[in-house]
Amino acid sequence: MGGNPVSRRLPFGLVRVNLTGPGALRNCGALREGGWSILLKEDFDLLRIYLMAGLLGASLAAGCKAQTPPPVSAIPNAPETALVNRRIEVMVRSQFNVPQDYNVAIGARKPSQITGYDTLPVTLWRGDKSTVVDFLLSTDSRTLARLDTFDLSKDPVFSIDVAGRPIRGNPDAKVTVINFDDLECPYCARMHQSLFPETMARYKDKVRFIYKDNPLPPEMHPWAMHAAVDANCLAVQSGTVYWQYVDYLHGHAQEVTGPDRNLPKSFEALDRIARQEATVGKLDGARLDACLAKQDETEVRASLKEAETLKVESAPALFIDGERVDGAIPEEQLWMVIDRALRAAGEQPPATPLPVPVPPAKAAGSGD
Repeated sequence: MGGNPVSRRLPFGLVRVNLTGPGALRNCGALREGGWSILLKEDFDLLRIYLMAGLLGASLAAGCKAQTPPPVSAIPNAPETALVNRRIEVMVRSQFNVPQDYNVAIGARKPSQITGYDTLPVTLWRGDKSTVVDFLLSTDSRTLARLDTFDLSKDPVFSIDVAGRPIRGNPDAKVTVINFDDLECPYCARMHQSLFPETMARYKDKVRFIYKDNPLPPEMHPWAMHAAVDANCLAVQSGTVYWQYVDYLHGHAQEVTGPDRNLPKSFEALDRIARQEATVGKLDGARLDACLAKQDETEVRASLKEAETLKVESAPALFIDGERVDGAIPEEQLWMVIDRALRAAGEQPPATPLPVPVPPAKAAGSGD
């Protein structure tokens, strides 16, 4: 792991990589496991690019020793464009997992707002799909860098539409937990059971909970859409009955699915359970029946569209005052996120209960 460090911090959180120093073209698969690709999946739109400048610096600095690149003198003060462009292409391909069948073209450098660096457009394309990614190249052509900017005023996680959605908990609570939920999903059921009653009991009136519809495709969860529509039919008349329906489904999914997995029977079961909850809650039965028969998916589709904007691709997906949590995580981890949101809102989180000590097991053959 010899040689000078190849990663150095620059202003604005920018990471630069030496194109000429030792280790500049190193690659270590274990260190890059779980890293981002510049293109992600082939069937994703090329405009959906997630570049992590830190990955570029970290993987190069800690990478395993490999073939030694040409000495620094191979790129003089006035470098040959072809040689520099080749180094840039190799660096981009190796560090961002660009598939071999994608083309990479290095554009003409332009002045940038970063002192000592030019903007360098790099085009990636395959067939009729293409995208341009702006990198930064030092004026001496020895260092390639990447800077991402984010508009904090337009982050969609802070403007999720919850108008008209049933609220569980204190409506005026300073912290909101929004859950994009699938009523057929077993992991959603697990998360639901963590939220209610344990999490709600822990935070009492400090947190409010709101569910958004996120039924997965019918080939995965065939009755999830129908369940979401039925739940919304109840929500129109009563938020309380809505939550009772959601509670029941997350605890009795197998009852709805049935031993023979007959989808029409599942739909009938969903409607029957909705009517039962409506009867207990003294709702307008005729109004409910009309809504159940119509099966209007408009509201659910709007929620799915919003989930797509938020890049939610699975369920459950929670947003706790904007901070995202994917999957059914342990309660302790979930509470850490909620505590963090409470502190940011000026609220003191509840004290963490001390673990109950477990008495040591007695040795075999001991007295008593």
